[in-house]
Amino acid sequence: MADRTRSRRNPPAVEGGQGRRRVRSGDAPPDPPRRRRGGGTDNAQASPAAAAPLGQSQDRSTPVATEVTLPQLGESVTEGTITAWLVAVGDTVEADQPLFELSSDKIDTEVPAPTSGVLQEIKVQVDETVDVGTVVAVIGEGGADGASGGGATTAPDSAEDADQTESAAPAEEREEVARDAAEPQASPAAERDDAPAEPETGTYERTEAEPAAAAGRSAEQPATGDGGDGAATLASPLVRRLAAEHDVDLATLRGTGEGGRVTREDVEGAIGGGGQAAPAAPSPAPAAAQGRVQPEARPAVTPQPQRRPTPQAGPRTRVEDLSRIRQRIAAKMMESLASSAQLTTVQEADLTRAMRLRDRVKDEFKAREGVSLSPFVFLCRAAVLAIRNHPRINAYADWNAGKATFHEYVNLGIAVDTEKGLLVPNVKGADDLSLAGLARAIKEVADKARGKGKLEMSDIEGATFTMTNTGSVGVLIDTPILNYPEVAILGTGAVQPRPVVVQDDTGPAIAIRDMVYLSLTYDHRLIDGADAARFVTDVKQVVETHDWAAEIGYDG
Repeated sequence: MADRTRSRRNPPAVEGGQGRRRVRSGDAPPDPPRRRRGGGTDNAQASPAAAAPLGQSQDRSTPVATEVTLPQLGESVTEGTITAWLVAVGDTVEADQPLFELSSDKIDTEVPAPTSGVLQEIKVQVDETVDVGTVVAVIGEGGADGASGGGATTAPDSAEDADQTESAAPAEEREEVARDAAEPQASPAAERDDAPAEPETGTYERTEAEPAAAAGRSAEQPATGDGGDGAATLASPLVRRLAAEHDVDLATLRGTGEGGRVTREDVEGAIGGGGQAAPAAPSPAPAAAQGRVQPEARPAVTPQPQRRPTPQAGPRTRVEDLSRIRQRIAAKMMESLASSAQLTTVQEADLTRAMRLRDRVKDEFKAREGVSLSPFVFLCRAAVLAIRNHPRINAYADWNAGKATFHEYVNLGIAVDTEKGLLVPNVKGADDLSLAGLARAIKEVADKARGKGKLEMSDIEGATFTMTNTGSVGVLIDTPILNYPEVAILGTGAVQPRPVVVQDDTGPAIAIRDMVYLSLTYDHRLIDGADAARFVTDVKQVVETHDWAAEIGYDG
C-alpha cells in the first residue's frame, strides 16, 4: 500500500513548453496511469487491481466525475492563463454557469461549467498558463471528497477513474504517504514535491524563503525534474513565450529580477549572446555538493545597457503590476515589428462633400439606422471600395512556404480604444455592406470590445485589413503598426478645416476645406512603395468623388 499511495503523490513529470504547469516526479515505480494534457495516460500497462480505490472491490461503483478542460478559443490560440476562479471547491455549480475567467493572447473571457454538480477539485491555480485541453478542474455529483452525492454511478474502468477518488482514502493511508515521503530512498525532488506549502511551478507566487533556492535550482537542473525545458524557472508567460520563440532554455539563465525572476532583458541578453547562461556541469557533482551553487564556476555577467532601477513605492511614486492585456499588446506589437518590414506613406484627402452631406442628414440617418454617421465610416467605406482594385493590400504572405494568399472578401479590423487597452475586433464581409450597414456593424463590434456585449473569439480572429481612427482624439498623422500577419493598416487623422488651393472655373483659388490625412502602414516585403501610394491615392479619390448621397438614399 505504501508504494501505491506514494506513486499517487508523485506522478511522472510531463514535458511541456513555456509557462506550463508541471507535475514533478517521484522515485516510486511503477506509477499508476494518470491523464495529462494530451488526454492519455502515463502508464498504459497498469493492472486493473491497481485502479480500484483502496478498500473497495473492482466492481464497486463510484460517483461519476466530469473533467473540465481548457477550451479551444480559436485556431491560433494554443494556451491560456486562468485569471480568476468564480467558484470554490465544494460549491454547487449549474451547467453553463461561469466557472473561471480565462485570458489568452487575443481575448479575455469567462468559461462556463460543462455540467451541473459540485466542484470537487481545482487542478490549475490562478495565474497558471496551461495548454488547450489541459484538465483544470473536476466536477462531480458529490462533495469535494468525491465520496458523497447520488445519481448514476459506474464502475471504474481505469486507474485514472480510480485516481479521481483519491481524496476518499482513509486517514491512515494519508499518514503512511507522509511517512513514505520521508524515507531515505525518496529522491530530494520527491521530498520537495510532498511539501504542501510549495506552489506549483509556472505560477507567479513564491514564498519569501524561495529566492535563493530558485537560483540554486537553476544550477541543479536534474534535481528539479523539469527535464531541461525551464518550466521550474520563475518567469512570466510573456518571457517564456519569447524564450521559446528563440530556443532559449530558461533553466540556463540566471534571473536578475526580483526573487531570481528571469526577465525579458535576461532573455534578450541570451538571444544576443549576452552570456547570462549558466555553464553546463561536465559531470554529476557529488551528493554532498549538489545542493550548493559555486559562484566562481559561473561566467562573468556581460554588462547590460543602462536601465533605470525598478522604482520603489513612495509618497510620490506608485508601482502597479502590468495588466495581462497590456503585456499581450506589448508582445503583439513587438512580434509585428520583428516579423515585417514596415513603412508608412501619407496622403491628404478632401472630405468637404461628405462632411456637408453628413451635416444635412445625420439626424435623419440616426433616427432611421439607430447609429451615428461619423466621418470615420465614410473613410472605412472608401477604403473597402478601393481595396477591390488592390488585392495585395488585402493579402497574407507565408514566407516560409513561399506563397501569398489573396482574399476575395474584406474582414475589416477596427482598432478600438477601451479601458483595458487596445482591442481589434473585425467586421466580417465588410465589402458586402452599404455605408449604413457598415456604420451599424462598426458600432456593434466596438460596443462588444468596450464591454457592452459579449466579445467572442470569432469577433477577434480573421481580419484581413485594419483601420485605426487616431483622429478621434485630435491627432493629424500617425504611423500605425501592422495588425500582424496582415500586410496593411490605414490610419485616419482628425478632420480639420484648412485653407487649401482648389481649382474652379476661374483658375486656382484658396478655399477653406475639410481635410484629413490618411496614413498607410504596409509590409514592404509584399507591397512596393508605388503600390501603397496608388492604393492610398485611390482611397482619396473615392472619398472625394463617390456619390455618398445616393448610397445613403438621400435625395435632398
